[in-house]
Amino acid sequence: MTATADAEAAANELTPLADYLGSVLRRLRALPPLDLDLTQAYGNVLAEDVVAPHSYPAFDQAAVDGYAARWEDISGGSRGPGYGPAPSGVPGGRVIRLNVVGDLGAVSWRPVRLTPGSCFSVAAGAPLPIAADVVVPVEWTDQGMAVVEIFRTPKRGYGVRRAGEELPAGSLLARAGAYVSPALVAVFAATGIGHVVVRPSPRVVIVATGDELVDVGRASQPGQVVDTNSHALTAAAAEAGALAYRVGICDDDPEALRGLLEDQTLRADLIITTGGTGTGPGDMVRRILSRREGGRAGPVAFTEVALYPGTALGFGTVGAEEVPVVCLPGEPGAALIGFEVLARPAIQLLAGAEPVFRPSVRAHLLETVSSPGGLREFRPAHVAERRGGGYTVQPLAGGPFTLSGLAEANGLLVLGERVTTAAAGSTVDVLLLDRRR
Repeated sequence: MTATADAEAAANELTPLADYLGSVLRRLRALPPLDLDLTQAYGNVLAEDVVAPHSYPAFDQAAVDGYAARWEDISGGSRGPGYGPAPSGVPGGRVIRLNVVGDLGAVSWRPVRLTPGSCFSVAAGAPLPIAADVVVPVEWTDQGMAVVEIFRTPKRGYGVRRAGEELPAGSLLARAGAYVSPALVAVFAATGIGHVVVRPSPRVVIVATGDELVDVGRASQPGQVVDTNSHALTAAAAEAGALAYRVGICDDDPEALRGLLEDQTLRADLIITTGGTGTGPGDMVRRILSRREGGRAGPVAFTEVALYPGTALGFGTVGAEEVPVVCLPGEPGAALIGFEVLARPAIQLLAGAEPVFRPSVRAHLLETVSSPGGLREFRPAHVAERRGGGYTVQPLAGGPFTLSGLAEANGLLVLGERVTTAAAGSTVDVLLLDRRR
């Protein structure tokens, strides 16, 4: 059997990524909803549709500072108190004069009515007088106090905001599954909502395992590896909207690992471990969590997935509360890709977000790339919008294992299991990463 045939046979024994993700995500459920004060709801996901209990605006109001008037008084339909010659440079050659009968501010509450030939001085946000259907901006006038001269005539309805014209009572403000953004908080507050029902942010605990690991602040030496993963994955979980807790390093000690995981189930909705998912003699996480006890399978199943980089992934539950646990490879690039592929969708599902996967686009490939057959590859790339529409994607040097490439990437180029070569000029799928640059 040739080396190529051996590789194809090995790939055929792997679980397709889509099948594996489906089997994992079907076992997860969104966290139970809770009622939160509006000031605490930002960043959470709505657990139910939100409907406006009141209209916005709540009453007819001025949208600009100026003079609230009847449009027929300033359009020539009614002469009002009079017309006169305009100051030099004013278009039209004439001005309109109206009696100013009062001032209205945002705190005004008593209803007032306009009579022909009169107007009210109004501030933006002030309630409109009855019969007013236009607000003349203050800069279009001489800013008179008893009588105002109007140099330009706005269209009917200018400067006026009618009650409910933006959001009528009963209108749908947001659907379940939407993130509560600052603008959505403003919409809720404006329509009289003080509490919303949301899914809580998942509490995610990250544990790095391995006798070789040492904490940051030093350089790696033979026999020692700086713990990159627990720091990076804690940041990734926080970016995904989780309340992320870094536990740190756990040695390859069976009892210590079991005890640590059991303790963390008390404060976690999801546990992520990194390292020890392979089949080598030092892969303690897999040996401990997949071990059969009392004739039953271990709490975590480890699967060889058609994924590059990092084929070995684990998923299951631990503790009496059956807290979900995701086990990622120890190689930093594979751990970060594994997080994007498996752990991040799990966090989104627990949070009740829809959709759970990152958005993707089809992009024009700028460089020919090769990919291992039988594996779905996720490669760091830079995505850009093309002039005239569409996207281009440039694979970054070094492939999926380079941390510098992952740090620079704003997308992940996805090459399917059947792809061994993608030619420049072809169209490929790209996951868009949320990079706040």
